[in-house]
Amino acid sequence: MGTYFPQGKGVNRKWYLIDAQDQVLGRLATYAANLLTGKLKPDWVPYMDMGDHVIVINAEKVRLTGRKMEEKVYRHHTGYPGGLRARPVKEMKQRRPTKIVEEAVKGMLPKNKLGRAMGKKLKVYSGITHPHAAQMPELIEIVR
Repeated sequence: MGTYFPQGKGVNRKWYLIDAQDQVLGRLATYAANLLTGKLKPDWVPYMDMGDHVIVINAEKVRLTGRKMEEKVYRHHTGYPGGLRARPVKEMKQRRPTKIVEEAVKGMLPKNKLGRAMGKKLKVYSGITHPHAAQMPELIEIVR
């Protein structure tokens, strides 16, 4: 009896819908990252992208625990000297609430070409509407 090796052709990808309303950001991001990588599938292998597509709605209503609303800061560099920009999470939640969820999920994916391919299958929307109804996504409830 030989060992089964997936070939990469015909990967059966599903679409999942996660409602982020009143969900803790870290728990939501962990579950979404596991769906994107495909680690919840029985035929998962670490060297292939076996994951599914994930749609996150209501990103503006995600919950942060502790004192993260006052203390957490998002930083990026413009590329110019002295170009380090810092934005607190409270301001980020008002301007671009989808970016908070995207950064949390993509931070839990591998930092290589495979992780970037997995990150492209993540779709985050601030409201309840999304343009992926034709894919018939399956609603996932995250247990608190």
